[in-house]
Amino acid sequence: MSGVAGKAELEAARLLLSRMGISPADLVAATSDRPPAPTFAEYVPVVAAAVSAGTRRAYGSYWKRVVEQWGQRRIDEPTPSEIERLAEYVKTHVVARRNARGGRSAAEHLIASLRCLYRRAVADGLLSEAENPALKVAKPRRLPSTRRALADTRLAEINEVAASTGDDPALDSLLLRLHTETACRRGGALALRPVDLDPDQCLILLREKGETVRWQPVSPTLMRYLQRHAEQRHATEMGPLFRYRSGQPITYRRYDHLWVRIGEHLPWVHAQQISTHWLRHTTLTWVERNFGYAIARAYAGHSAGGGDAGTTATYVRATVHEVAAALAALTGEPHPLA
Repeated sequence: MSGVAGKAELEAARLLLSRMGISPADLVAATSDRPPAPTFAEYVPVVAAAVSAGTRRAYGSYWKRVVEQWGQRRIDEPTPSEIERLAEYVKTHVVARRNARGGRSAAEHLIASLRCLYRRAVADGLLSEAENPALKVAKPRRLPSTRRALADTRLAEINEVAASTGDDPALDSLLLRLHTETACRRGGALALRPVDLDPDQCLILLREKGETVRWQPVSPTLMRYLQRHAEQRHATEMGPLFRYRSGQPITYRRYDHLWVRIGEHLPWVHAQQISTHWLRHTTLTWVERNFGYAIARAYAGHSAGGGDAGTTATYVRATVHEVAAALAALTGEPHPLA
C-alpha cells in the first residue's frame, strides 16, 4: 500500500475532522504547543540516571558516542538515515580486537542504545511513537556465537592453572567452581550476598540480567566454601560476598585478569578467547544432553515464556528438585533437594 494519501482519503479525513469540530489548524497548533525537544547532551544524562546499572554499563559508551556526534542537536532532529550512517560510522571505527566480527555488535548496540533513549523520550511525552526514528532502523542480524562446551580435560586444565597461579588462587578457584556448578553469569556472581545463601537446602539466590531472580541449587561442598569465604573476608550480610583479602568487593576486572592469566599459561585459551561464559555453555550443554531441554532451560534461569522455544515451554517447566538432581549427577555429590 502506498504511503501517500489519495484524494478520497484526504476528503474522508476532512469530513471526519469537521464532524469532530476540529480544523487542520487546530492540529498544527496542538503540535506547536509541545515544548522544544532537548538536545542529546541534555537528555542522555536524564536517561542514564533513569535506567538500571546494567543498562548504563551496556549502553553508556554508545550514548557517549552519540553525544560526541550529535550533542547540540535536538533529539527530534535525526532521521532514520542519519542513524544508519552513525551506526555504520561506529561499525567502521570500532576498537579492533582479536574476536571482533566486523563491528556488527557495535552497530547493533548503538541502535539498541538509541531505541532505549527514544523509548524514554516517548514515555516522557517529548515525542510520539510515530516520531521515533530508531524504530525505523533495523539492527544487524546477529551471527551465531562461537562459544561452545569445553571438554572435561580442557576444563581441568583451566582449574589447575587458576588454583596454582595468581595472587589469590582460592578466590579464583571458588569463582570457577560457582560458575561451573550453577552456569550463572558474572553479574549473578558479583551480586551474590551472604544473605542469599540457604545452607539447609543448599540453595543460592541469583539475581541476573533482566532483573531475574531464582534459587539455584549448589553442592554442599560449594556451600561450605562460600560460607567460609564470606566469613574469612568479612563480608557483611547485605554486601557482596566475593571479596579480595583486603575485604574490598571484586568487580568485573577480576574476571578479565583471571582469563588473561590463564591464557598466558594455556595458549589455546588465549587463541580462542575463552571466557567465563564458556563455562555456562559447558554446564548447560551437559545438562541438556543428560536431562533434557526443560531442565537445562530451568538450570540456565531462562524464563518459560519468551524466545523461540514455543508455547510448550510454558507447560514443561522443570522444578528446583529436578535441577538439584541434575546438579547432583554433575558433581557426584548428593543434594538435599534431589
